[in-house]
Amino acid sequence: MSPQARLAAALGVVQILAWGSSYYLMAVLAAAIATDTGWPLPWVVGSLSAGLLVAGLASPLVGRTIARHGGRPVLVAGCLLISAGLIVLALAPNLAAFVAGWTLMGAGMAAGLYDPAFATLGRIYGRDARRAITLLTLWGGFASTVCWPLSALMLDQFGWRGTAAAYAGLHLAISVPLLLRALPKTPPAIAPHAAPPAELAGDERAAFRIMAAIQTLAGLAVTIVAVHLIALLGARGLPLAAAVALGALIGPAQVGGRLIEMAGGTRHHPVWTLLAATTATAAGLMLLATSGWPALALMLYGAGNGVFSIARGALPMALFGPERYPRIMGRLARPSLVAQAAAPLVGAGLIALAGAEGTLAVLAGIAATNLALAALLLHRTAPLRAA
Repeated sequence: MSPQARLAAALGVVQILAWGSSYYLMAVLAAAIATDTGWPLPWVVGSLSAGLLVAGLASPLVGRTIARHGGRPVLVAGCLLISAGLIVLALAPNLAAFVAGWTLMGAGMAAGLYDPAFATLGRIYGRDARRAITLLTLWGGFASTVCWPLSALMLDQFGWRGTAAAYAGLHLAISVPLLLRALPKTPPAIAPHAAPPAELAGDERAAFRIMAAIQTLAGLAVTIVAVHLIALLGARGLPLAAAVALGALIGPAQVGGRLIEMAGGTRHHPVWTLLAATTATAAGLMLLATSGWPALALMLYGAGNGVFSIARGALPMALFGPERYPRIMGRLARPSLVAQAAAPLVGAGLIALAGAEGTLAVLAGIAATNLALAALLLHRTAPLRAA
């Protein structure tokens, strides 16, 4: 195994635990928490939105810190903050303390999930980071596959408070030592004369704005699907078991899409990866909204979503260069995370106003808009790709 692959594997294990103990945690624990405490379920689930909002607000600072000091201290801090937040959850005597724990975890998510990990790889490998980013997303694609059953097992054995405490312990015992061992203490130096202006201008500014719009819409749509898919499928007459089985197709499809992208290597510019991702996602959501083939629709959607995570890590590097990459990643993450924070409420409002069919039509419209934006980005980045 190459050094790059070893580092991607180490970061991948950390990402599985980070995603599984934060973003994916409430899918398993929320109902048990509400039943045990009597706290309203919408507030229990909504605490994740509070964490995502904090993550979005903190992301630009995270990007600037990685640019100055490298990713090692930032990713370690992210794991420590997630661990501290989990301990607060485990000990929370009331709902206010529970929400406070999630705001602490939000700071950890800003410093510990994909975007800071991508920025760290970019800071280390520069323009050669694309393969490492792809490998990392392959590992991260197993987060729900590993952690949903693990969370359910720990919930059965230790209760929800014990599960939160156990995840905190796993971060301290596994994630932090892995990061300290795998990441260099001092990142490669950036030659001052090689750094382009920090501010974007002309075609660069236009490309950044289009990318930010694409990531924001994608963050909104993917979170609505993640939170409300089972309810949407159930409203169309599918039994719960069938809806869950269909939802389970998304994870393997994500990994499959990433494997196809990895097989393509670096033979094409990442903007084509983004176009392929938005095409597959739009096809999947349009098919889900208009046809009786939900399995094919969700496989297309999952493959597109999986490839999209590679594109959003690789494309800013190709367009803006390694010197500005960590800062750009932090700036791009903010609107996407804020949209994800709002998505559960937006999805619930759409379902209440327009029903399942109307909500699926809106999701298909968002995906079609993103496809159009990706095509526009392909056109607007032609001068940057030729430079």
